[in-house]
Amino acid sequence: MNKNKPTTEQTSHYDHLEKMSTFDLLSAINKEDKTIPAAIEKEIPRIEILVDTIVKKMKQGGRLFYIGAGTSGRLGVLDASECPPTFGVPNDWVIGLIAGGDGALRVAVENAEDHPTQAFKDLMEFEITDNDILIGIAASGTTPYVIGGLEEANKKGITTACITCSEQSPLAAVSKHPIEVIVGPEFLTGSTRMKAGTAQKQVLNMISTSVMIKLGRVSGNKMIDMKLSNIKLVARGTRMIMEELKIEEKEAIALLLEYKSVRKAIESSRK
Repeated sequence: MNKNKPTTEQTSHYDHLEKMSTFDLLSAINKEDKTIPAAIEKEIPRIEILVDTIVKKMKQGGRLFYIGAGTSGRLGVLDASECPPTFGVPNDWVIGLIAGGDGALRVAVENAEDHPTQAFKDLMEFEITDNDILIGIAASGTTPYVIGGLEEANKKGITTACITCSEQSPLAAVSKHPIEVIVGPEFLTGSTRMKAGTAQKQVLNMISTSVMIKLGRVSGNKMIDMKLSNIKLVARGTRMIMEELKIEEKEAIALLLEYKSVRKAIESSRK
């Protein structure tokens, strides 16, 4: 392997993909995907420290920021956007930013990731401070937008972390809490929306879910602070109340309609 390349840019273990049968393509992709959990498991001690650091910051009023470009940026925005409906938290508790702005979520913005000073400009629109924490997400660990953002954050005394899938990357070098999930070369050489993207999504799931549990946004194994924004979630909320209070559906629905919150419905009935 060429050690000058980021791990994510190294050549696939497979070749002549165009000659493979559909079954063989799917089987090979699946085989590669099976390596992801083992790579993440190695990083759990580091993820643990990061989660506890985030919880401490957020208990003091801090916010969690994600920055990234391309697939990595989209994954950060996705995780951030799912926290309010899942855990009932304000929209500004977890904030995801992507190089090129929200338009880049759907259409790639040319060269947006190549500007090392732009990320911190984007962060300053949210008045980021040293009470907040910043996670840079970049599969290759070489994205100037992300590296520049963390470098400037470090100068301002802001706690920094990263999620990358390349060994000994420039991004990890400037991060106070580097998470390096080394999943190896992609099935399709350089296509980091595959194994690297899946690994990053899993780590983000672990971080945000664990943080919200530690912040008291879950009871037992239930999302009792979720927003009741559609029929499915109202039905789920009703079942939660029924199970927690050991009551019939009609009574649970009445409580949910009255309090507009699973938590409030349960707590009011237990007083």
